[in-house]
Formats: sequence, structure tokens, C-alpha cells
Amino acid sequence: MAIVEVKVPQLSESVAEATMLQWKKKPGEAVAADEILIEIETDKVVLEVPAPAAGVLSEIIVADGGTVTAEQLIAKIDTEGKAAATAAPAAAAAPVAAPAAAAPAAANKAGVAMPAAAKLMADNNLAAGSVAGTGKDGRVTKGDVLSAVAGGGVQSTAAVIPTGVPTKALPQVSAPAVNLGDRPEQRVPMTRLRARVAERLLQSQSTNAILTTFNEINMAPVMDMRKRMQERFEKEHGVKLGFMSFFVKAAVHALKKFPVLNASVDGNDIVYHGYFDIGIAVGSPRGLVVPILRNADQMSFADIEKKIAEFGVKARDGKLGIEEMTGGTFSISNGGTFGSMMSTPIINPPQSAILGVHATKDRAMVENGQVVVRPMNYFAMSYDHRIIDGREAVLGLVAMKEALEDPARLLFDI
Repeated sequence: MAIVEVKVPQLSESVAEATMLQWKKKPGEAVAADEILIEIETDKVVLEVPAPAAGVLSEIIVADGGTVTAEQLIAKIDTEGKAAATAAPAAAAAPVAAPAAAAPAAANKAGVAMPAAAKLMADNNLAAGSVAGTGKDGRVTKGDVLSAVAGGGVQSTAAVIPTGVPTKALPQVSAPAVNLGDRPEQRVPMTRLRARVAERLLQSQSTNAILTTFNEINMAPVMDMRKRMQERFEKEHGVKLGFMSFFVKAAVHALKKFPVLNASVDGNDIVYHGYFDIGIAVGSPRGLVVPILRNADQMSFADIEKKIAEFGVKARDGKLGIEEMTGGTFSISNGGTFGSMMSTPIINPPQSAILGVHATKDRAMVENGQVVVRPMNYFAMSYDHRIIDGREAVLGLVAMKEALEDPARLLFDI
């Protein structure tokens, strides 16, 4: 027997732990070299763990949902083994279950269910005495019933989801739903990525003096240029010409004029960055991620569109690397793709400003005393007032407005 160890890949310096998601193989099943065995989620990215050699998965050491560190042993492969005709039950790979509800308190004959608990037990067809009480004098609380149903400590003849409630109305996750009549609930733990996003958003609000300035942009010049160039651009570069490349170019244009918008705070120092790494906020199935366009000032429109398209695919598939989301000097969030009309974006630490772009809609505008219809977009820029004064923030956003309303400025850098 030749055993090969499967270990957690190296994590980034800022990531201490990761969570095992779901094993794709069971003990006793054959695996091919480089076949993905499991995905591991950190607070930044999802990493794939390939099989280091072909053979049979002989042992799973860390089950689904387990917490691991870099280089930790998680499984073993027998390179000389043969797959069983029927794979052995993957007991070790079973999802980490919630602690089972306490066994019915047989000795507590006088245990009484509180009114809310009694109703919930009736809804779930639970017999009296089948749930252990943790309340005063052994009384059964609503929490006891919820724990019992979720943990599988009791048997119920009722369906988990009430009749007439479509299953797709609840998140498709492994945590059990709780029958509350016509008011179903489902409790699921945050993913590491979602928890990290929550932590950073709270950090941003608690450490930055955030203000937001707004302006309205007439998108007609950009839309006209895009319409004229779209076909030739796509034929030449193999990618569609979107609006985001214009937004990135306009942002870089403004950051060059007002460098403090591209700066960050480090203790009592202001760090002015001589490069322009623009973070692009992207929604993914696992949460918000912000991959970085490195040296965006040196990128062409085509380079930007190709990179953003690549980021979108990687975010959807959970393939973004840690290095692709590290750093950044300024961010752009385009809620307009989802129909957002107005918002106040939250700064992505340690950056000091972020641009929020919204949906473009036809509006009645007054030009030269005449009411005309123009495709307008509200831009919002949140900034850290500790180092950015209102003057720089407002003028920076005006510079973006002027660049988009007269795109020729981007060519001549004026």
C-alpha cells in the first residue's frame, strides 16, 4: 500500500483558517490525479484541492464544515488501492450536524410546554413529552422545540415545509427549515466570505468619517460614442464595449487631478499612491468581492472590458485568487446593473473613497431655458472626511462628470 497525503493548500498571510465545504468523493471511490476533491472557503476566496495522485480515497480525516489551517492533513489516497464495487459510507465525510437535541426528559413527567412551544409542537405533530425542557422547572420553551426539530432529536410526521409553500421560497442550503405553519423560517450560518464582508463594512463605518457627495451625469455623449463604436470595437477586440470602461477611465482622470482621492490613511500618515489600482465591486453567489484592476491608468478600453469580464466569470465560479482581491486604491460599485437609482456606497478599507454608479434613466432636464429629455445617471462618491475635504470630493466628482459628458477629455487628458 502506497499512501499519499492530501493537505490544505497554502493560505495567504492574512488568512489563518478556512472552512471545508463538501467532499466530492467518498472513501473507497477512485480518484484521478488533479481531480478536485473538495473546495475550501477562506474569508476571501474559495480554493480547490486537487488529488495529488491517482488511486483510491482511503480516508477522510476532516469532514465537511470542518475548520482547517494551511498544510493540515485532510485525507489520504491509496495509490495502489482498487475502488470498491459500492463505495463505503462516508461516515467521516458526513456534514457537521447541529448538536442533537437533548433526549426526552423521561424523569420530568411534569414538564409543561409554554404556550408558544405548545403551538409549535402541534404544528410539527410532536407528542407531549417528546421534547426536553430547559426552562424554569423543566418547562419546554419555543427554543427547545426549534432545537429539537432542527437537530432531529424527535420524530415528526409533518413535512418540514408546509403544504402549499414552494420549496424554492427557502434558500437551497443544508440547514433544516422549521415548520411554523404559514411562516417558515430557516437558520443558516454565515459563510466565511459573508462574515468577512460584514466585518469589513462595520470596520469601515466605525473607523472612517464617511460623507457622500452626489452629482448627475448626462450619459448621452457616452451612449452615442458607444453606439457608434460598438460593432467595430467588438470585431477588433473580441469583447463588447460596456460602460464600466468609461467609468474607470473617468475615475482615473479625476484621481490624477485630485491625488488625495487615491490616498489612504496609515496611523497619522497619509499615503499618496503613485499608481491607480481600481477595485470593481462584483456580486457573487457567495457574497460581495472586489477584484482589482492593476495600473488601470495604463489599460486600454479593451483591456479593462476583458479584465472585468474575466472577473465576472471567476466570481461566479468562485475562482478569484487572493492576489486578485488584495490592495486597491479606489473602488467603483455599479448598482445600476441591478436597477439601483440612488445609494451611498461604503468605503472599502484602507481606501479613502468609492464611486457609486446607478441606473441611467430618461429625465426631463432644463438646458438653455428649454425642457429636454436626457439619459441621466446619479453618481455618488463616498469619501473619508478625515483626509478628504468637501472641495476635493466635489471637484473630483465634477471632473468625472465633465469627462463623461465630453469623452474627448479622456483622450487629451484635460
